[in-house]
Amino acid sequence: MPKLKTVYSCQNCGTQYPKWYGQCKNCGEWNTLMEEVAEKQTTKNYAGGFGKQHIINIIEVETQAEERIKTPSQELNRVLGGGIVLGSVTLIGGEPGIGKSTLLLQLALKMKKKILYVSGEESASQIKMRANRLTELQNPECFLYTETSVDKILHEAKKLQPDFMIIDSIQTLHSSVMESSPGTVSQIRECSAEIIKYAKSTNTPVFLVGHITKDGQIAGPKVLEHMVDVVLNFDGDRNHLFRLLRANKNRFGSTAEIGIYEMISAGLKEIKNPSEILISKKSGEFSGNAVAVTMEGNRPMLLEIQALVSSAVYGTPQRSCTGFDAKRLNMLLAVLEKRAGFQLGAKDVFLNITGGIKTDDPALDLAVVASILSSNEDMTIAERYCFAGEIGLSGEIRPVPQIEKRISEAEKLGYEKIFVSVQNKIPKKLNIELVKVSKIEDFHEKLF
Repeated sequence: MPKLKTVYSCQNCGTQYPKWYGQCKNCGEWNTLMEEVAEKQTTKNYAGGFGKQHIINIIEVETQAEERIKTPSQELNRVLGGGIVLGSVTLIGGEPGIGKSTLLLQLALKMKKKILYVSGEESASQIKMRANRLTELQNPECFLYTETSVDKILHEAKKLQPDFMIIDSIQTLHSSVMESSPGTVSQIRECSAEIIKYAKSTNTPVFLVGHITKDGQIAGPKVLEHMVDVVLNFDGDRNHLFRLLRANKNRFGSTAEIGIYEMISAGLKEIKNPSEILISKKSGEFSGNAVAVTMEGNRPMLLEIQALVSSAVYGTPQRSCTGFDAKRLNMLLAVLEKRAGFQLGAKDVFLNITGGIKTDDPALDLAVVASILSSNEDMTIAERYCFAGEIGLSGEIRPVPQIEKRISEAEKLGYEKIFVSVQNKIPKKLNIELVKVSKIEDFHEKLF
């Protein structure tokens, strides 16, 4: 038997080398080279379904509106840009146990269409047990197939002719064209290409579930994300109930929208108004609490910021935050000390965004500073006050985008006063009182 020729493939970018190196010279990642059986280059055409093409002037091209399938999940429709486009391939990634399979199983059971649910990780009885938890959902046209061979999957799909196909997960599949094991760069690339060709040629929408690495990136070659039409990221803190669905890439719509779900015993429940749930109902007045008006894409949300400032027990003060960037917290503390004269260098500062939500909106700065000052001076902030402003290194309050949407959301939820930058232009008259501030000293004086 002839000896198999092997190569070393980078699991991040797919570059091949004749021998092992510690670092990939193409993408710069360390320890990503894995030994695989060398494959012959295939000459398949993966752009199936387009037919013979010729050069055409862009002015002569006739545009057609994409036909979309509306799903029963309004949050998913929002993220996808109005529904699932026929023939599109969507990749959804997220941590283990976050709810990817539950989300897609709920979708399969709610939609009144012929669905093929392919699982390479669970048996049919395991999927049925999970479906039984979603008691109110039933779809007699939902078919299960537990298989990892992409050739058999596509053969059965062509016989069944489903309206929609779900594959959980792409890392478990293997193609007979390749001799390497499932999950390797070459297998993921080949299986994805065959599935995309099937989706485009039959106009069948396909959902792929993708595993992620410890860095939070979708496992496998980066080319996988380039090949598909939509890349969704399903994230959240497993110790909290809320899950956020974001679009990292969308060829048919905006990537600015997010969907919010709550994990309950009967599956994932859509959150129509997250602001009301994320703001806690206080039984008494406490210092260190402030409400920020943030934007997640085009969606305004109110988040509660909690801060605790106390004297440092040990020599080095602690800086700890949950859901907020630790480096930005250090910057805000430095600005408070240098520009406004607050002595916080020898104090422990703990910061938390309630509900397990993580956000990087700069408009949180003003609420963070308000909560820190409130805790430091042990003075409560009025319950109906909220904040939206970015803080610069010189201590100035900078304007934030989409201020009208933020103010309207605060007004809708019954807030009486909102602190914003003096540079923000608000043309229309509102029923909420606007407090315009220019510097931190000015802000502190008006707040307390």
